[in-house]
Amino acid sequence: MSDTIDELLDQKAKLERQISAAQRLQRADAISACLALMAESGLTPADLAPTAAKRKGSSAGPKVGSKVAPKYRDPSTGSTWTGRGLKPKWMAAALLRGAQLIDFAII
Repeated sequence: MSDTIDELLDQKAKLERQISAAQRLQRADAISACLALMAESGLTPADLAPTAAKRKGSSAGPKVGSKVAPKYRDPSTGSTWTGRGLKPKWMAAALLRGAQLIDFAII
């Protein structure tokens, strides 16, 4: 191998600079294209950013810590399980005895 470590490190640094410059150029081109499309469509940056009023009422999913209705009930004790997380001991024991989840389903 004729290249020394220093030469290889110099090549690596040069390539990293070239990659960084190419990424900056690509980003600038993308921004220019977006701005041109916005101008063509009559949009402003405010049209693209959600406002506080829009965000307040709409959420993508359920809130953290919200209650979930139980899906399974132990007929002997009345204990319930939502079907989320670890199986409760009563469910695990019943399944080992040959029962099926459908046997405990709340309909």
